[in-house]
Amino acid sequence: MNRIVIAGGGIAGLTAALSLHAVGRTDVMVVEAAPEIQPVGAGLNIMPNAVRELAALGLYEELAAVSVPTSELRYYHSSGSLVWQEPRGTGAGYRWPQLSIHRGQLQDVLSRAVRERLGRAAVVSGALVDDFTELPGAQLRVAIRDRASGATTDIGAEILIGADGIRSAVRSAMYPGEGEPPWNGMLVWRGVSWMPADRVGTFMFIAGNNRQKAVVYPMTIPAAPGEKVLVNWALAMPAEQDGAPDRSDWNRPVPTAKFRHHYEGWVFDGVDVGEVIDAAEAAFEYPMVDREPLVRWTFGGATLIGDAAHAMYPIGSNGATQSIIDGRALAHAMAAHEDPARALLAYEAERRPPMTELQRSNRRLGPEVVINMAHERAPEGFADIHDVIPRSELETIARSYAVAGAFDPATVNQGSPYDVGAVGAVGALRAVRAVR
Repeated sequence: MNRIVIAGGGIAGLTAALSLHAVGRTDVMVVEAAPEIQPVGAGLNIMPNAVRELAALGLYEELAAVSVPTSELRYYHSSGSLVWQEPRGTGAGYRWPQLSIHRGQLQDVLSRAVRERLGRAAVVSGALVDDFTELPGAQLRVAIRDRASGATTDIGAEILIGADGIRSAVRSAMYPGEGEPPWNGMLVWRGVSWMPADRVGTFMFIAGNNRQKAVVYPMTIPAAPGEKVLVNWALAMPAEQDGAPDRSDWNRPVPTAKFRHHYEGWVFDGVDVGEVIDAAEAAFEYPMVDREPLVRWTFGGATLIGDAAHAMYPIGSNGATQSIIDGRALAHAMAAHEDPARALLAYEAERRPPMTELQRSNRRLGPEVVINMAHERAPEGFADIHDVIPRSELETIARSYAVAGAFDPATVNQGSPYDVGAVGAVGALRAVRAVR
């Protein structure tokens, strides 16, 4: 019997597998829909609280080699006026940095570690979890479908972890009438571009007004003087009434000409958004969607993590960050509680309330609300933001969001609450007994 089945081989699922291994669980199967886990996608930021957890898993050196430590975040009004800037990572007093990284690079580091530590057979590719059924004796029957043949196989499991994203089949089995993720009417265009380092800057910025936004940051450092760097960019604005997207197509390639003109003249301290777009080899369009907060993540031996549990708008660099924390928290709860059902409930009790608040905060634009505030009070721009928004108000917004996401320096620097220690040793012994 496969004691623990993880639906989804993304960031949440792979981190959960590594975290379970760290507390002594080797009876883990990761079921991934893609034929093989490949380094695809665009960029993301891993906040210091998640970097701390990845470091605890022994992955920091590998990640640092393929990422950039983000030292500063800036918010701009679309007129070019600076709204807010703050140090990030170690420059802000954290013990760990904030890392800007290509999603594919992060996933590659995680997937290689899973195969090295749990064995290549621990990852089953080209298959997906379709459904599950609770059985007597605290057991589950999990239906796994082969994508190529369509054949379905039922396997037994003690625990099922739904890490299968915003369109989670595990979540659908729990909430069969939920339907499609709600769309807020915004479109997101994403891509990556190779740019001369001196045309990008060394900071991450978010710019815009009350209608549209742009996010730009480098993800690599020059390999040699004069070499280019890889830049992530994401743009958002309302869809035209006659251009509502087909939300069944979540990764639609589109020509940059579709949106490039909306960002003409968007230049922020020397970084030209239009120039960054022009350097892209491809662009992809997404509807901006999330999921409604749930009143319950856990049903018997099945629970949810990552986007399956709390998909949120792409604001505040929290998607991947909180997925990593989920995986660590779940494994820690499994080590602390001998009864798997109690462990899952303890995990949910810790993680669901703050994630619900973070989902709601992102719907209110999180820390990016300062851009909208600046536009509402001074739509043509301004010379000094403090003539528009008092410094104390800006500081309160930034601090409150960091506390809500548990990535404020005081919380992060206390160290990982998920270190194995004595609890992990007990959990590891229980795991060995369970396998036997």
